[in-house]
Amino acid sequence: MSVAVATVGDILSVEQAREGVLGTIDRTVEVEVIATADALGRVLAGPVRAATALPPWDNSAMDGYAIRSEDVATATEDNPVRLDVVGEARAGSQPDAPVSPGRALRIATGAPLPWGADAVVPVELTTPLGPDDEPSGPRGRDATGPLPAACLVHQRIPIGGSIRRAGSDIAADTILLDGGSSLTAAGIALSAGAGVPRVAVHRRVRVAVLATGDEVRGPDEPMGPAGIPDANGPGLRALVTASGADAIDLGIARDLLDDVSRRLEAGISAGADVIIVSGGVSVGPYDVVKTAFDALGQIDLWRVAVQPGKPFTFGTAPRPGGRGSPVLLFGLPGNPVSSFVTFELFVRPAVRRLAGQRSLLRPVDRGVLRERVSKSAGRRAFIRVVADRDPAGAPVRDSKGRVSVRLAGGQAGQGSHVLSALAVADALAVVPEVAESVRAGTAVDLWWLDRD
Repeated sequence: MSVAVATVGDILSVEQAREGVLGTIDRTVEVEVIATADALGRVLAGPVRAATALPPWDNSAMDGYAIRSEDVATATEDNPVRLDVVGEARAGSQPDAPVSPGRALRIATGAPLPWGADAVVPVELTTPLGPDDEPSGPRGRDATGPLPAACLVHQRIPIGGSIRRAGSDIAADTILLDGGSSLTAAGIALSAGAGVPRVAVHRRVRVAVLATGDEVRGPDEPMGPAGIPDANGPGLRALVTASGADAIDLGIARDLLDDVSRRLEAGISAGADVIIVSGGVSVGPYDVVKTAFDALGQIDLWRVAVQPGKPFTFGTAPRPGGRGSPVLLFGLPGNPVSSFVTFELFVRPAVRRLAGQRSLLRPVDRGVLRERVSKSAGRRAFIRVVADRDPAGAPVRDSKGRVSVRLAGGQAGQGSHVLSALAVADALAVVPEVAESVRAGTAVDLWWLDRD
């Protein structure tokens, strides 16, 4: 599917490039039903509804005694009320007996409220009594041990005291989670607790990653006189995984059209929904990725007004047999920081749309640069920055709520090859196209990055 995209000259704005990419995605990946407990990080294909109320029945919020509130209406510390203890209510079991006037049942936290009871007195406000009406244990220490014959209640308890009412958290058939959201650990606990054993989710998007370059070496491969370790392959696969997708490793291709084409075809045959190639997308004599993309399908975009990351290619290729949505082809720059930034700008939103996510872009915060920044005119810069933090580790904000940020690695750290600055960056600060430089104190948009 080709998308017509307006350009400024032959260079696209970030928005034009992104909309051109997203405009090729006309459907999400398939839906599957899996166990709720196994769905961490998966994107819901539809709303999740409670199968049961929470709590499903009135239960005790405390260890203590289930009582009738009117029986202890006159209770005080100096003039406690005596109640016969006629049984127990345990979690997971029906209570031994109802609660009638002048009587109580010892009850555990979470146990069903016995019939006739309208309140629970916490054990801390009672004294257990033996058959001789003498204290059989210390005042309110705990509710363990043999069942006392009676108890003294030292405080008035209102109706509903220490009771969790049925449905007070969630009513049955309530929508718990909306479709298009990722299941968190809390969402799994909520869904499971509301009696939802399985959920419908989108399958994980499959993203194949190919590094290119005669100079690029894999792990444990000798560097030789002109080799460099592969940073883009592992880095991009990590970004894919962090985006909630499954990464497919296509290895490292030499700067040969046949090698690149063969590996791209292997990615399509492996069922990739997206293929990312790093390197070989510029206009040098050994940049063959655009040609390989053209042979597989078609190129939809070329060159974006972004810094770092101007060389950028996007295209599509049909799946085997022409069935289903086309495979998305991304050609990212070979410099590792450029590769990282263009992934954030274009690949990550596409992966999220394919996965059925409602929110495609990172939330935008506001920051203030504490150092001068230089950049290329006509290109939107995504500067790697570190947030100033207080002694507790929280970002420092000014009176307008803006985060104070400094250049990661200083001005020298903004080179598209400087991995050390990228590794410590908290966020990307966005500097508009019109500026060649911005002074210290300039307000900027911030895109927070994934950091522990």
